[in-house]
Amino acid sequence: MQVVPVAVPSWLPLQQLFLAVAVVGSLVVARRLSSRGRWSEVLRRRFVLGVPWGTVLTVLGVLLVYWVVQGGWSNPRNPVVIPFRSWSYFYPVGTIFAGLAHNGQGHITGNLLGTVVFAPVVEYVIGHYPRERGAESFSSVRTNPFARILALPAGSFVAGLFSGVFALGPVVGFSGVVFAYAGFAFVTRPLVAVFALVSERTVGLLYRAVRNPRIVRKPTSVFVTPWWSDVAIQGHAVGILFGAVLGIWLLRRRGERPDPLYLWFAALVYGISESLWAVYAPLGGNRYVLFRAIGVGLVFAFTALVASAVTASERPLSARVGLPRRRTAARVLVGLLVALSAVAVPFGFTTVDGDLPADAETVQVRDYTVTYVEGVPNQYVPSYNVSFSLFGEEYSFGSREASGVTSSGVVVFSEQRRAWIEAVSKGRLAFQGRAVVRVGGVGWRDRVFATRRGWSLQGNGSTYKVYLRRDGGQRRLAYRTDRVTAEPIVDGQRVAVRPNRSGFDVVVTRGNRTLGRRPVPLPGNETRVGGLTVNRTGRTLYAVNNETRVKVAKKSVPEARQN
Repeated sequence: MQVVPVAVPSWLPLQQLFLAVAVVGSLVVARRLSSRGRWSEVLRRRFVLGVPWGTVLTVLGVLLVYWVVQGGWSNPRNPVVIPFRSWSYFYPVGTIFAGLAHNGQGHITGNLLGTVVFAPVVEYVIGHYPRERGAESFSSVRTNPFARILALPAGSFVAGLFSGVFALGPVVGFSGVVFAYAGFAFVTRPLVAVFALVSERTVGLLYRAVRNPRIVRKPTSVFVTPWWSDVAIQGHAVGILFGAVLGIWLLRRRGERPDPLYLWFAALVYGISESLWAVYAPLGGNRYVLFRAIGVGLVFAFTALVASAVTASERPLSARVGLPRRRTAARVLVGLLVALSAVAVPFGFTTVDGDLPADAETVQVRDYTVTYVEGVPNQYVPSYNVSFSLFGEEYSFGSREASGVTSSGVVVFSEQRRAWIEAVSKGRLAFQGRAVVRVGGVGWRDRVFATRRGWSLQGNGSTYKVYLRRDGGQRRLAYRTDRVTAEPIVDGQRVAVRPNRSGFDVVVTRGNRTLGRRPVPLPGNETRVGGLTVNRTGRTLYAVNNETRVKVAKKSVPEARQN
């Protein structure tokens, strides 16, 4: 049997076309099998022209912050983030924008997908038209459809501001508002919320399938931190409590009560799927601990509490405790919201003093100082200290001396903004070899480039140096290690490599005595140092003595560039 090859033009997105036809065809079949009437008619009963205009305005508002304020239009993958974090109450710009800004294209895409899926549920429950008996549209501001359209974007801004004010540290992102949407949705329309959750995952998969229809990978080294250490768990919990409390208030005002089992199930599915169980704490030194069992237990307790706050009776808790069940559960939820929010307040009064090593070289960009450090105490600490022991580990939150949290990598700080951040960790810079740090503010942006160069010594680690350069400026040596000596011994002598301001030197020693020092030779060359000949072949240094030739060092190549 002869196989006839079929040529497909390279410009034709065949996989995306197949996906589009399959999705549209599946939706058409589902629509024809449905007996619920026209979807447009259902939407028109609640929305002006059947469109969730409030959701559209909210999405546009978040995009404008990303494109214009953060400069994401010109740098969609790497916008300016540092000035828009919730650093301190003394820096209101960060507090205002923290709940609306994002740290990259993937971050904003994920949050906008959640907004597109969950915000229309919230808007549908509120409605563009009044639902009360006898109420007429345009009879008051509260019944005006155009005013009701603005309820969602206005409420979203308030929720974003709330998440910025009560953020546990310098967080950034719209996820707190998305969790508020979800909390409101699963309280008021639990089954619709579960459907929305599944839809969010489906839409996200479709987006990734269209964007990258075919992926070819091979085993490679990557530099990652635990996924749960990057989750703003406190902000997510505050968001979902904020939305749930508002949903409970609306249900009571309208006299509605959803099925308790549906509500419990929806809250549980959302809490587990969105990793609200990922309760963790930092241990310092890029180490984190995850309390998985405690976190999962908290999710189950939360779902029971929410279901009780919405659907329980007003009977007393017990014969001895006369508190009504439903109101008590609702008050506990409000108390949890207040407590989790209050925990973040001390971070709002954080200050930094820029206490750097005396020999640290820095690059100044307006009020920002950019430098490279290793093992320097983190300056971003609250004005209190809490220490406790759990499962044999010590945890400290507060003063830098007690917490023991240090920074190693490219650090950016600004006393004016109360900002201190390890913008690029030591490990990530070693993995990538170079990095770009973006700083700025409302109306301006600038870049600082970091580059690491070094040598790996046979059997004894690496020596390296880090350069920093402001965009358009001169390169400056920000950090260099001491010399590192290779393990092999040749004729009683050892070879070391030592960084200098312009390059690297080869140092030959015998015992504690230095026999000679010369610059590292260029590729294909050699030099006589002490009693040895140091030969460079490509990126490798060899120590040569008579007939003996031993590998002693190799120029470091970042792992990210080896593949």
